Amino acid sequence: MPKALIFDVFGTLVDWRGSIARGLAPWVPDADARSAFADLWRARYQPSMEEVRSGRRPFVPLDTLHRENLDAVIDDTGSTIPEGDRETVNLLWHQLDGWPDVAGGLARLGRTFILCPHSNGNVRLMLDMARHNGWRWDAILGAETTGHYKPRPESYTRAAEILMLPPGEVMMVAAHNGDLAAARACGLATAFIPRPTEHGAGQTIDLEAEADWDVVARDLDDLADKLGA
Repeated sequence: MPKALIFDVFGTLVDWRGSIARGLAPWVPDADARSAFADLWRARYQPSMEEVRSGRRPFVPLDTLHRENLDAVIDDTGSTIPEGDRETVNLLWHQLDGWPDVAGGLARLGRTFILCPHSNGNVRLMLDMARHNGWRWDAILGAETTGHYKPRPESYTRAAEILMLPPGEVMMVAAHNGDLAAARACGLATAFIPRPTEHGAGQTIDLEAEADWDVVARDLDDLADKLGA
């Protein structure tokens, strides 16, 4: 039984695609165009972090990468988002809406376990998102606290060290099989929760557990049931 649960956030706890698309409405009137813009913005997420993971670029927080990626998508699409509004648009990531099960599930799990986000998002991003959704964390972990973007091994091992727990007493909770595989390789326990519409109705990845993760749950309430919370 783990003592701490650490959570992937983008996709696992929040509907980033729908939230970004809704938030873009003042600048991009067409709904389909907003969803396409959100997809293009997110598509630059992993490549921009890989520049840091590889050592080709010193560590910078995700807000910086998001803003650079926003400018690039605007240039690529010819969108008319004024320069003066772009910081406001970038902060849409701080106001992402949680999936319906998350608030109640975290409240249940928090009665038994240490709860922390373990996201590539920076601390202020995680703090603002928690306040937006009414979540309570015991600590905020992730790239800015460990100095490494997932799935670098140091991201997971350093998180356990910060919590002063052996890796096996820390459970990574994610909707992404790759995140869990990296966590398991570092000795962490694992829990999979599918989010089959994270990337929209035509999603083809992470629809189901692709390994024998320690727990596979329908949502956070089901995870709480299975962990006895």
